[in-house]
Amino acid sequence: MSKLYLASQSPRRCELLQQIGCSFEQLKVFVPEAPRPGEAPKDYVLRVARDKARAGLLYKTGQRPESVVLGADTEVLLDGSIFGKPSNAEAATNMLRKLSGRTHQVLSAVWMCSSHTSLHALNRSEVRIAKLDERDIVAYVDSGEWHGKAGGYAIQGRGGALIEYLQGSYSGVMGLPLHETWHLLRAFAVPCMEPTVC
Repeated sequence: MSKLYLASQSPRRCELLQQIGCSFEQLKVFVPEAPRPGEAPKDYVLRVARDKARAGLLYKTGQRPESVVLGADTEVLLDGSIFGKPSNAEAATNMLRKLSGRTHQVLSAVWMCSSHTSLHALNRSEVRIAKLDERDIVAYVDSGEWHGKAGGYAIQGRGGALIEYLQGSYSGVMGLPLHETWHLLRAFAVPCMEPTVC
């Protein structure tokens, strides 16, 4: 039976895996998250997810054939530009100003690796943020919820009130597209639908 490791400290990804009943252990990995010159957003999000999974496999599991590591990355994309995790409140404010009243894309990649194979999936969703006035933006940024969130908002939190329209995967925007993840888990014979504790 395959043993699943999550190469992420994200509580959201932990919650989503719990939601579908996966038993897993979390790993702390350190992977640079910066696009390379000329790198397309799709290639970037897939590369970061792959690098996380590979780093987890190398760090924790070695060559044990029963070990499977899941890496994921989610990025917000507007007009061809990647909106990653804001470094401070000012950056979060600027992101929200640009996203206000606009439809943007969210790319969420999942990569799973074992000692002998790897598979991946990519989810693309469209999200429209309502037209926000400055008071709305300041109030949201003051909540602190933007910390560690691509695009500076959290769909599963207060940021959900800012979202006017979503086409695609709610869980993908949250950080881990469950439908695609479920198919990958099945391919690696990782059991799901079991009670778990994270």
